Amino acid sequence: MDKEKKEIYISYAKVQKRIKELADRINREYKGKSPIFIGVLNGAFMFLSDLIKELKIDCEIDFLKLSSYGNKKISSGRVTLLKSLNCDIEGRDIIVVEDIIDSGLSIKYIKNIIEENNPKSLRFASLLYKKDIAKLDFKIDYIGFKIANKFVIGYGLDYAQKYRNLKGIFVLK
Repeated sequence: MDKEKKEIYISYAKVQKRIKELADRINREYKGKSPIFIGVLNGAFMFLSDLIKELKIDCEIDFLKLSSYGNKKISSGRVTLLKSLNCDIEGRDIIVVEDIIDSGLSIKYIKNIIEENNPKSLRFASLLYKKDIAKLDFKIDYIGFKIANKFVIGYGLDYAQKYRNLKGIFVLK
């Protein structure tokens, strides 16, 4: 694991503090409701896990799995659905949970899939948001951190399926 040079970008403590803040907001906004949280595998599993531990509302969880990177540091420009939903989302409040939004290609793809199933509402949460390159025509409702266009790893984010287990978020040099 130490063959690649990496440096801390966002500490684990900062990540946990921000997740608590996001959860507090979701708790207020969804009081009395029972949304379905849809985690985008593999990267969002840590963020989703820690987020739902902070929730006081009833909720359900499901997952989608996409591929757009393979083992590269840049997107292939094509999104492939590898695992679809196992739940009925029609008429339900949906919160899609992503690890990172960079170009916006994957989240646009997910938005289209979800909207085809007529949810009651659809909102988005992302731990990281690359503000300078994301090209979206819709709002990301819950953003952990807006970051520069850097290749980051750790806390669920990978490079060639490695480094997901790192506490905190690191820049790969």
